[in-house]
Amino acid sequence: MDNFFTKNKLSIYGGLITFVFLGIAVFFLGDISGYKAKELIEVSLSGLNMLCNTIVLGSATILALLLTLLGISTGSNSKLKKAHYIQVLNIAKLDTVLFISALIMFQMFNIPLTESEDMHTEWFKYLYWITLFFSSLISGMMVTVILLLYTTVTNIITIVGLEKDHYLISEDEIEEEEEKD
Repeated sequence: MDNFFTKNKLSIYGGLITFVFLGIAVFFLGDISGYKAKELIEVSLSGLNMLCNTIVLGSATILALLLTLLGISTGSNSKLKKAHYIQVLNIAKLDTVLFISALIMFQMFNIPLTESEDMHTEWFKYLYWITLFFSSLISGMMVTVILLLYTTVTNIITIVGLEKDHYLISEDEIEEEEEKD
């Protein structure tokens, strides 16, 4: 797992910057009362549902497109190292966590909590902050997945499309080409 973080620093930093930026923006809202939090939840509920819906659809599409990427990878003339397939596997794992998280949040937002008369208004303040934290978190995760996918796609374009030497090309293939020359 340590190797994952060192090889994908830029993608992870992109997700963390997004998360922190959204968190700071929310922090500037300041302390709010339970009643005000209830109003803000009601106003932002449609946007949060749309965010979760978009992330669910996007992450499901990314998982499907990873299958296409694997088809291109195995069908290419170049023999790729296991590192490429591990990179695709890591994207799939993170994307699956993102998909499940966004789906759970989407379901939670469809519970009519703001209509509940039994819920004390003070709880809405905590619910509001939790909602903002997790929406920032899944937004940051989505940015990380997109940046990881971008790196993988550019690697494949370099190897398959441009037929350039790349660190993901197997050493056996490089040695075979040197023997032919």
